[in-house]
Amino acid sequence: MKSGQLQQRRLSDDIVERLEAMILEGTLGAGERLPAERALAETFGVSRPSVREAIQKMSARGLLNSRHGGGTFVADTLGSSFRDPLLTLLENHPEAQNDLIEFRHTLEGSCAYYAALRATEPDRARLSAAFDRLTECYARERKVSRAEEGTADAHFHLAIAEASHNAVLLHTIRSLFELLKRNVVTNIGGMYPQSDEVRGMLMQQHAELYRAIMERRAEDARNCACAHLDYVQKVLSDVQLEASRTERARRRQAMA
Repeated sequence: MKSGQLQQRRLSDDIVERLEAMILEGTLGAGERLPAERALAETFGVSRPSVREAIQKMSARGLLNSRHGGGTFVADTLGSSFRDPLLTLLENHPEAQNDLIEFRHTLEGSCAYYAALRATEPDRARLSAAFDRLTECYARERKVSRAEEGTADAHFHLAIAEASHNAVLLHTIRSLFELLKRNVVTNIGGMYPQSDEVRGMLMQQHAELYRAIMERRAEDARNCACAHLDYVQKVLSDVQLEASRTERARRRQAMA
């Protein structure tokens, strides 16, 4: 029996693999512009026609978009499972907010665990910078907006996901980033009026999580992430219960 001939692999296929790896690892994010063809050719040590062919292949698969006169971009629809109007729908339903915290419990515990095990020096530097921004927001207390603090908080958790070096965890967090940020802002608005101690407790929990990752204590990091979200869930539950009691008392007063 005559064996079939092996098809020769094209150089553009190797370039496609390199670019796909950069997207998976998060080096190239959704909507991000690729370097110019000349720069990519120099980086990969190949010809510009080979780079152009690779880009065409990835564009045909919906991974890249080329804009006339504007360059080539990673498709901004990658990881877009949680976009408006679903964002608004989830944001406006208290039950869905609770569901999101439960989901974060599983997701972020794993991110913290793997980040403690796998974080490289560049990862640790990014995580430290994100933690410093969050700490600075906490230090300004009433002089910082909920939106700014929520963004800093979400970026801290995103840096942990990046340090996990798990492509599925990272892209799930990235696809949920806007939802995560809105959830944090909503939680801040619900928790801070409850007690002056809440803000200090949240900062302490973030600091313990940060230290566990930096000291490579994987199980402690997972436990810190889960304990933090348990606390958030409990405080918000207490807030909702108090609001329900207040509304009940008002109804009785109105009927008296």
